[in-house]
Amino acid sequence: MNSVTDLLHGFSSALTLTNLLFGLIGTFLGTLIGVLPGIGPALTIALLLPITYTVNPASALIMFAAIYYGAMYGGSTTSILLNTPGESGSVITALEGNKMARRGQAGAALATAAIGSFIAGTIATAVLAFTAPSIANLAIQVGAADYVALMLVAFTTVGSLLGSSQIRGFISLALGLVLGLVGADLQSGLNRLTFGNVSAMEGIETVTVIVSIFALGEALYYASRMKNEGWNVISMKGRALMSREDWKRSWKPWLRGTAIGFPLGIIPAGGSEVPTFLSYSVEQKLSKHPEEFGKGAIEGVAGPEAANNANAAGALVPLLALGLPTSATAAVILVAFQTYQIQAGPLLFTTAPDLIWTLIASLFIGNTLLLVLNLPLVRVWVKLLHVPRPYLFAGIVSFALLGAYALNGNIFDLQVAIVIGVLGFLFRRYGMPITPLILGLILGPNLELQFRRALQISAGDYGTLIETPLSKVLYLALVIVLAAPTTVKIVKKFRTRSVK
Repeated sequence: MNSVTDLLHGFSSALTLTNLLFGLIGTFLGTLIGVLPGIGPALTIALLLPITYTVNPASALIMFAAIYYGAMYGGSTTSILLNTPGESGSVITALEGNKMARRGQAGAALATAAIGSFIAGTIATAVLAFTAPSIANLAIQVGAADYVALMLVAFTTVGSLLGSSQIRGFISLALGLVLGLVGADLQSGLNRLTFGNVSAMEGIETVTVIVSIFALGEALYYASRMKNEGWNVISMKGRALMSREDWKRSWKPWLRGTAIGFPLGIIPAGGSEVPTFLSYSVEQKLSKHPEEFGKGAIEGVAGPEAANNANAAGALVPLLALGLPTSATAAVILVAFQTYQIQAGPLLFTTAPDLIWTLIASLFIGNTLLLVLNLPLVRVWVKLLHVPRPYLFAGIVSFALLGAYALNGNIFDLQVAIVIGVLGFLFRRYGMPITPLILGLILGPNLELQFRRALQISAGDYGTLIETPLSKVLYLALVIVLAAPTTVKIVKKFRTRSVK
């Protein structure tokens, strides 16, 4: 019952005028960037990180969380009407949703996506509210060696599951770890990788790297690839409503999508793409109308959209309870916590309970606002697609560079931003995943700290790293993650040869 009481206190704080206003702004911005192709929640939150220097923690984090949820919702609009996903989790929605729109069922597709997102988000947030504190209580008993194993597993799973190959994922992770090492060592005071540059002694600003690799990298990539022409948007007839038959075919996929998306958000499974693809496969197998898949099956919209939003809530569980992000957006939110000198992790529910329960309560409020405000205004969001893309990305670049310079008023940060921006472009150009780099940059220094702490406690005995039952289980999982892709390839080759 403590969780219920704490949640009610969270609602009393979240329902203040200031927090409601920031939640509304986050809902608006989240839907906006979800609708506009090429802009994701990680980029938007990264651009807004400088506000953490002037806005109180509760309001800023409420806005960031609302942006996260809003982007999951807004991405379905362009997937259905434009056949261009606003963010990666909406790729599957485009397969069936756009086909429905071409058949004159755009309203039903948008409605099942919106209502499914609301139901999944509400259920997943409720599970978050009651599981995160329990996980945090268990995590308090986790030692330094266990944290080392936990972070290594997170690095390995994200590095191997994201991108077109394991090698590219691990190269991205390695670059992030190297960037995290730049500056003076906190224990010895020795400079690392500064190459005599005094400005680099304090390290590379995490905010600068995140903003640059997302904003500048994306802008350069689209400038090199996209032509200055408008989007071909399918017109929507009637209102975004569902028939009785649509409800009958959608409610089970909504629940199944929630059940798939939430747990895959908790573990580092490669972001929202994995649960949405898995949900689509499940619905295709269980559907009573399998012949409609590929031609506009409403189950192919309902399930993946629910999985997408449930996955966003699931990603907040390890972020709040363990201080471990499992997606790029969660990693950026972790930076916001660090900017406020708030340590996300097991002690968060003890050291800052009012902040956390206000944040969780605001997720319920923001989820409701998304449904109430955005479904009737879908035509307004579609009109935003008429904004010329050169203007859009020029604004993004300007804000990114201004934010990088404004952090410390230092030209060095601006130079770093430009270099990282070019790196971000190369990542996009050659299919390198960005999330491993971000996680390496943020968690790398923490991994080093926990590693040294474990050795200091054991007087330099490396055996302490694998002494506890949890660390043994985690390292076994790490071996499985590394070996599984290679094993699958070998089995496929063997089966192919057997058939021939």
